[in-house]
Amino acid sequence: MSRSPRILVFDSGAGGLSVVHALRKQLPDADLIYAADTAGFPYGKWAEVLLVRRILRVMRDLLELVKPDCVVIGCNTASTLALDVLREEFQVPFVGTVPAIKPAAAQTKTGVIGVLATPGTVRREYTRTLIHTYAFHCKVMLHGAPRLAELAEIKLAGGAVDPDELLAEISPVFRKKGGAPADVVVLGCTHYPLLLDEMQQVAPWPVTWIDPAPAIARRTSSILADVEKTRADAVDVAQDTVILTSQGQATDIVPAGFAGAGFDKLRIVDIPL
Repeated sequence: MSRSPRILVFDSGAGGLSVVHALRKQLPDADLIYAADTAGFPYGKWAEVLLVRRILRVMRDLLELVKPDCVVIGCNTASTLALDVLREEFQVPFVGTVPAIKPAAAQTKTGVIGVLATPGTVRREYTRTLIHTYAFHCKVMLHGAPRLAELAEIKLAGGAVDPDELLAEISPVFRKKGGAPADVVVLGCTHYPLLLDEMQQVAPWPVTWIDPAPAIARRTSSILADVEKTRADAVDVAQDTVILTSQGQATDIVPAGFAGAGFDKLRIVDIPL
């Protein structure tokens, strides 16, 4: 008998929840399992070679445990660095998350766009190539926000986000070129849409914020349409389970953050650094 598609959403923390909301809307019958590499969070501070090694190690264990039909890498840093390696190493299809620079360049009316990303994503040649390919005719304000992902985690844990600190994180992309202001801002990390309401409140002027999650969900749906899902694949991880790679954050982020996204089960798979 055919079964519902099984999707593994992977991130270093809770940022991939912004993608989960889009996946649930696009694929309401899918079984979702979320894995957060809390032992390795945040990924933006890792050296590249070590991070690729870490992601491969964690993914190998997760694939054996979950046996998904598709993996969504809900992390820009991991996608821009390790997506090609993951596709070479494993047979399961992967959907990555990359900065939405192409649609931003198509939507801007002033020719000035901002890109908020992690420091690691900003350093990647992948990101620079996207800019040179799709936004060569624009002025791009590219900023690696050092603490924006952590502020999103604080919000998910039920904490308050300092508006002054938030403004300091996003203000470098609110600039003008020849008198024309940035009118589109790319959210280049899946954590960032979780702070969208707060960012809109402190932003120096209104902009169009581009969240890549809907496009990721559409791509996942397209891939799953071509995946055979008739095999039984007995697994001991139920749908709507959150898998963490360390115990430390379990009591903090699961009740406050993941439960609101429909995840009501917790599994700790200890994968130390």
